[in-house]
Amino acid sequence: MTRYLTPWRIALLCLVHIYTDGVVPNSSAIHILQFMTAGLFPLDPTDKEWDKHYLPGIKGFEELLSKHESSVPGRTLWDLFLKEIWHINSLDALDTFMSETMPSLLMKTREQLIQERDSGLAPPRDEGIKLARTAPMGKFVRKTQMEYTRLQFSDSVNLWNEFVKYRLPTYHMWARKNAAEQSPIDTNLDAFGLDTNSDLSRVVYGRVEEEEVEDGKISVKDAERLVEFQVEELQRLGGRVPESMRNQLRKILTAESSSPNLVHYLEYLDSWRAGDYTSAFDSLHRYFDYTMHSTVDRSAYQFALLNLAIIQADFECYKEAISAVQEAVAIARESQDMPCLNFCMSWLYHFGKAFPEHMREVRNSGMLGNEKEGLAFLKAKAKETDSWALLSTTMVSEAKLDMQQGESLPSIIESLVKAAHVNLTKGLTTAMGPHMQLQSTLYSRIGATHLAWLTSEMFLHCYGDKCTNDDFVRMTFKNSQILAQKGNYKQALARMNKVDPERLRSFKTNHEWSYYSGLIQLRRQICRDDKEAVEHLTSQLQSVQLVDFDMRIQLAFHTIENTIRQGDYGRALRMVEQAAHSMQPENFDVHTQIKLLNLKARILEKSGHAERGFSLAMRAAHIAYRAKVLLDLWESICSLAAVLINMREFEAAIELIESIMPQTLETEDSALIARAYSLLVDGNMGKAGDLWTTHGPESKHAQKEYINRALGYIDSAYEAYEEIEDHLGQREMMAKKATVMHLTGDLVLANDYAAKYLDLRRRRGAET
Repeated sequence: MTRYLTPWRIALLCLVHIYTDGVVPNSSAIHILQFMTAGLFPLDPTDKEWDKHYLPGIKGFEELLSKHESSVPGRTLWDLFLKEIWHINSLDALDTFMSETMPSLLMKTREQLIQERDSGLAPPRDEGIKLARTAPMGKFVRKTQMEYTRLQFSDSVNLWNEFVKYRLPTYHMWARKNAAEQSPIDTNLDAFGLDTNSDLSRVVYGRVEEEEVEDGKISVKDAERLVEFQVEELQRLGGRVPESMRNQLRKILTAESSSPNLVHYLEYLDSWRAGDYTSAFDSLHRYFDYTMHSTVDRSAYQFALLNLAIIQADFECYKEAISAVQEAVAIARESQDMPCLNFCMSWLYHFGKAFPEHMREVRNSGMLGNEKEGLAFLKAKAKETDSWALLSTTMVSEAKLDMQQGESLPSIIESLVKAAHVNLTKGLTTAMGPHMQLQSTLYSRIGATHLAWLTSEMFLHCYGDKCTNDDFVRMTFKNSQILAQKGNYKQALARMNKVDPERLRSFKTNHEWSYYSGLIQLRRQICRDDKEAVEHLTSQLQSVQLVDFDMRIQLAFHTIENTIRQGDYGRALRMVEQAAHSMQPENFDVHTQIKLLNLKARILEKSGHAERGFSLAMRAAHIAYRAKVLLDLWESICSLAAVLINMREFEAAIELIESIMPQTLETEDSALIARAYSLLVDGNMGKAGDLWTTHGPESKHAQKEYINRALGYIDSAYEAYEEIEDHLGQREMMAKKATVMHLTGDLVLANDYAAKYLDLRRRRGAET
């Protein structure tokens, strides 16, 4: 493996020479410059053709140059390029090209101009374009010239042999255009009357024409560019090294010379994403052991500790992780490394949100203060150091904290708008994932489900290929969750299964994807009353230990819902209390609090103690109204209406439900809509019964009106239950309809609906 010079760089020098000759038209100049500079700078992740720019083969030159005409009549740039590379017809010609032709392309220094003036030399005439020594192309020419002078003779010979193989496929094209009979290998063979099959040619060059032609030989610089690109991609997207790239890396690792130190860091990232913590620890220590030998990179010690803390946390060694990050904070403060310090403090904040029980000692020490103070500190430091990614993340975290604590809705939106402004003005595409996830969650909580859907769709369409794999999977789940609550389970699961397997090669991402898919399936099986499937899915999901408390509490909600449907109210009440005790100040969420209050009120109502649930429903409604969590507010009002119906306050219950019915329909939550319609059925039938009790047959017209309303609401509730495949709700509606028909004296229809009820039960038994 050479240090820098490779055949494709010599070909690029030939293209530079053509450009400086002034034969490239202005209309083609931008395309030629883009191609030349793409091979000089670090690889761009946004470049869709980065693999072509990494090691451009001779076909890559042909595809570009053959499309552009030159200033020479009848000749394309590809024709001139062929003439240039075949003009280098021997090792001596290569030496002349590198030692004499290339320096002539550069502007002369001030010292050279003064020396020529003192020597009486006439100023040079216009010799084409001259490259500034500090310009990218000028630095490239100077770098190649310097590297060539440092080559040993054997390395020069190897470079010439590789260049011969590199340009060999173009021999017939060049010979046809120029009517030349030059040897395709070395012009010196022609001088001695030898061909490529002669003994001397075989000894010096081997069987060049029979060997497989490679696009280019990899140098140490190429290896560094490739590894740096892969490290940036893994850090940006959070995935693993693709299988196709492993072949390139294997060539680097098995090369004769030493590979770049960054390869060990790449192996650390790949092993970490794969869940191979032993290999990750080994690669991390190896990388920083090599790095610490360099005096330039000794400041990386605190970053080594930070990486160690991250992997210790993923390995569930929380005490070791906190110890490592505290040491990193101390060293960063001592060395005044503000970027590292800000990153450490941000990581500590999010670690405290995920594992509050392990952060109590740190919080008691006063290092972070409370959450508000920690976010204010991070926001101030991010502005001081122009750390825009940290500033955006901090603003999103601030909005999330306000939303969880039920703070003012305008302040939450203000923080999100500020974060969006930073993301758009600074081009932070990877920061759009957490921002739009929180924005979608906010829309769902205020009942604007259509806006939540549009936000998730917009993210997947505009930022799907630029976001991290974790953000992509989470937003896909958010999108599928909205579909599932409308009963589109097949479409929801199809979206989850449509995720590219390449995005799921990371152990953590695959873990989350499996959990999210299981939650959607669990919700469907709970509605279908499939006890075996529910028990199987629940046991599998409970064995998955996710860091995100919100996802774990969703599983608890589904389990409580299933227990209520089975009629085990005592166990369901204990599960609600257990879920309430699991909440801590660090992971407190007003949505979770309201949900638990509603579940407890519902359990009391189902168990015949509705009066005891009145205060719970009122408290839930009050908290939801104050925090503007409108989705929970409509559910709280439904719980309150259920209590009122049990207390025979039918008129009040009807007025409550009818007042929120338009907003409830906007939520597109079929379960909530079905429950609201069911309560309207109970309220109207209760009101009809009160009229019969108080006024008797005289109120027959009014009774019939209430009964007709109830029948209409039964149909609406049945349709909503049917959308989400809720068999229990469908049977309940059929039973109610049969009862209503029986009370009205229509025994034929009553028998028909009773038969439908029995048919639903038989169908349920056949499915299980």
